[in-house]
Parts: sequence; structure tokens; C-alpha cells
Amino acid sequence: MEDELRQIEIAKTDPRQFAPLYKKYHEAIFRYIYKRVDEEESAYDITSCVFVKAISNLPKYEFRGVPFSSWLFRIAKSELYQSFRDNKAKRTVSIDSVSIAQIIDDLNEDYSEEQRLKLMQILPQLKEQQLQLIEMRFFEKRSFREIGEIIGMTENNAKVKTFRALVKLKELFNRTKA
Repeated sequence: MEDELRQIEIAKTDPRQFAPLYKKYHEAIFRYIYKRVDEEESAYDITSCVFVKAISNLPKYEFRGVPFSSWLFRIAKSELYQSFRDNKAKRTVSIDSVSIAQIIDDLNEDYSEEQRLKLMQILPQLKEQQLQLIEMRFFEKRSFREIGEIIGMTENNAKVKTFRALVKLKELFNRTKA
């Protein structure tokens, strides 16, 4: 962490020194975006915008006890939503079986193919922020602190809103027939 903070401080005065940070985080940022747009070319374009914005705003970056990656993911989220607004695109929900099993377990249900299909059917019914909270917590395995930093809320608020999103998901899950 100290090496990274030192690298950030150096890059603040010389943008060419941002390269190691770019190499470290490019793949993760690209995957985050690609999972949501499901189109490789768009994902590369948005990822480029994220890093251009990161370099230009690097002098404003302040360490607040959370990983530098959280700051980058916040920029990625912003660029992604701007892209959705510009293109009026519908976001993609990328889900794996392990994450689905964990959510179904949290809903106190038995995991089956029928339950998985039911969950896939209701996830898009959630509000954008609820879906994002569930994705970051269960699919990306982020801490509440990181989630709060990315979304722009306190850690406690991230916990509360994630819990409420799960309550809403459970409500929809129990109301929906597979």
C-alpha cells in the first residue's frame, strides 16, 4: 500500500509515471465495465475514458484509508452511467453460479436450477442502485467500505442499503413464479 501511495504521489507530478498503476488496474476496470456492457469495443472505449479521467484528476486524489482501486471504480461507475445515458443502453447483469448460490442461500432458499432461473428473472426488476449493491457485494466480493467509497456513501449506509436490496430481492423472489 505504501509503494502504491508513493507511486501515486510521483504520478501526480509526472503523468508518465502513472503507467504502473494503469498496468495494475486496467484489467480489473475493463472486466467491471465489460460485465455491464457486454460489448468488447464499448468496454475498451469506456475503460480508456476512465483512465484519461483518472490521470487528469490524479492531482485531486487524496488517500482516505480505502484502496486506490475504489477511486478508480468510482470513476468507472460514473463513466459507465454516462455511457448508458449517452447511448440509452440497457446494462447487462453478469452472474455466476457461485454468486447465485450465495444469494439464494441468503434468501433462505434451497439452491436448484429452478431457483437460479427465478433469480435471473427477478434481478433486472431491482432498481439500478439495488442491483449494483448486490453485484458488488456478492459477485465482486467487495467490502461494505469499498462499496461505500465507490458509490459515494458511508460504510454503514452501504450495509443498510445492501440489506434493504436483499429484502426487496427476497420480496420479489417470493412473489414471482419460476
